[in-house]
Amino acid sequence: MAKEIEKVQENMSERFTSAVLKEFGTNVSGAIQATDYQRNLVQGYFIAIDRMLNDLEADRIRKNEKNTDSKYNNEVAYSWGNINMPLLARDVMCYSKMGLDMLSANHLFAIPYKNNKTGKYDLGFIKGYDGIKMLVEKYALIKPKNVTIEVVYKNDTFKPLKRSRDNAVESYLFEVDNPFERGEIIGGFGYVEYDDPALNKLFTMTMRDIEKRKPQYAAAEFWGGEKDEYKNGKRTGNKVEVDGWKDEMVYKSLVRFVYGKIPLDPRKIDDDYKYIQARELELKDENINAEISQKANQEPINITPDTVVETPAIEQPTLNMEVATETETQVQMGF
Repeated sequence: MAKEIEKVQENMSERFTSAVLKEFGTNVSGAIQATDYQRNLVQGYFIAIDRMLNDLEADRIRKNEKNTDSKYNNEVAYSWGNINMPLLARDVMCYSKMGLDMLSANHLFAIPYKNNKTGKYDLGFIKGYDGIKMLVEKYALIKPKNVTIEVVYKNDTFKPLKRSRDNAVESYLFEVDNPFERGEIIGGFGYVEYDDPALNKLFTMTMRDIEKRKPQYAAAEFWGGEKDEYKNGKRTGNKVEVDGWKDEMVYKSLVRFVYGKIPLDPRKIDDDYKYIQARELELKDENINAEISQKANQEPINITPDTVVETPAIEQPTLNMEVATETETQVQMGF
């Protein structure tokens, strides 16, 4: 039985890789040959997505068994046969051409959402903060020498040093006075350094600014706070308090904000970048985003896409997507 499963997996891997490599020869940029590195990345995408599907399928079965009312069951298995492969192949082709690696922590991961028109799953990709850094630095008008991101707590000392007549280079002072009792989070900052210090730039965010970027239905598992209590697949009407991963969420918001401020070079923006930007705008649609955040760890996400988003005009990326993931591990890995 184990050998049969392994053979099926090998066949799926070959089909997946062939489908993606076929896209390399039919994409809008013209026929090109995938490099060996890109081929390895594509194989890594299959491994990562296959693991995700296996985990989600086990979770789907567990939840269905716990439900006291079968009408709440998810009857669509998380399997390769239920994935929109043409769309996935195009996405993987573009992301792999950019060098994003699903097997590297904090680079990229996939989110499945049920397509009500097909009855199957579409996969959307979300960049982790290392993936964001890599792409922004790749497409930057001037590549930064270093970028420092820090969450600031109430008991820390932080002082911005703005450029002035007596201060030629914008900078800051930051000290962690008590590392074991830093207090509540009050904001954060990012400092972008260049080879020419005169270009250095400091960006700050108050906690109020960060809260504005938190999705309306942000899951308490990630931002902390109260969440509905569930027993046997049903709400009890009670609330439970969870700690969440607020510091990680704040750090992620800071990364997306600061890197979104780094100017991009229009001459470097290619069709693959524009395609990915359009796909991420689809996933960032307010209704999809709300359902992802609201239903994380509860049930599959259902959407009925009505239109195809056109490729937007070239602009700096909006890097403040707030989508709750399936597991706390993914939060720790960088989303």
